[in-house]
Amino acid sequence: MKCQSREICVSTFYAILVETRAVREKEANMEVLIVVVVVVVVVVVAVLFAFAQINGLRKASIGVENDFSGITVQLERRTNLIPNLVNTVKGYAKHEAETLEKVVAQRAASTQMQVTPENAAKLAQMEGTISGALSRLMAVSEGYPDLKANQNFLQLMAELTDTEDKITGARNLYNRSVQNLNVKMETYPSAWFVGLANVKKAEFFNVSEERQEQIQQTPNVEF
Repeated sequence: MKCQSREICVSTFYAILVETRAVREKEANMEVLIVVVVVVVVVVVAVLFAFAQINGLRKASIGVENDFSGITVQLERRTNLIPNLVNTVKGYAKHEAETLEKVVAQRAASTQMQVTPENAAKLAQMEGTISGALSRLMAVSEGYPDLKANQNFLQLMAELTDTEDKITGARNLYNRSVQNLNVKMETYPSAWFVGLANVKKAEFFNVSEERQEQIQQTPNVEF
């Protein structure tokens, strides 16, 4: 298309140039906006993901602490029953002072120990020893018919048996929570956020195989 005059041609060319530049600037601004939106979305998703991992670790840690408190409640209940049991048995089985004293000694050590999920294994060994002493005491009682007929003794043994069952249930629940926490801490991506979550590995509340054998072993009793 031919221009009618030089001025018109220059004006038309300038208008086209300005329009082209405006389009290019608009496209450039749109590209910048898209990049900014993508970056913001990525950052938001990353932050939400980090918070989700941190919260997951914290919830797992809180679950461990709550389940551990369930164990300590039952251990405290058993600890409170032991003195009454010892006093009841002493009136019948005077020659078993060593067994009775061991129960009392283990009870004292248990009450003095600070109980936390971090020393759960040590606490489990100590409480396993108490269970072993109680098992031996029950075996000894078989040789004392009058003791076995004592209503106070029967009631205490029933309460202790119930408590031992509750300890087992609380221990299983706690150990599952410990496994859940420790797996989260050792596997990715949650392992990247352990420091930020400020959580620590917990120990399982388990009695060693050697201690378990001692607990289950029936002693030879002579009268």
